[in-house]
Amino acid sequence: MGKNTVLVAGFAEVSKGTTMYEVYKLVGCVMVINRDEEIIEDISFSFVMDKTNEFVSHQLRGMSIKNGLGEAKEKLRATMLVPGQGAIIYALQQAYDRYCEMK
Repeated sequence: MGKNTVLVAGFAEVSKGTTMYEVYKLVGCVMVINRDEEIIEDISFSFVMDKTNEFVSHQLRGMSIKNGLGEAKEKLRATMLVPGQGAIIYALQQAYDRYCEMK
């Protein structure tokens, strides 16, 4: 990871009635952002299954956030058809908002 990086986190409540809710209640998103290039260097989520975390992280790693999260959200909506999708996107947005607060 580069020298000029920052770690940010966001959390969201998971929808009731899903497996994720029964296990976690909240989903967390932790991002390492390269502040010079404004790209996601690394990202991780708290999930029931490792494969889901790997898949979502792979979709977003290296993505530019210079112009916000529009592209990231669209990509997740198109490629991740799972219960809790809204909470995952909201946790991502919360982490991004924290990044914007400190810029």
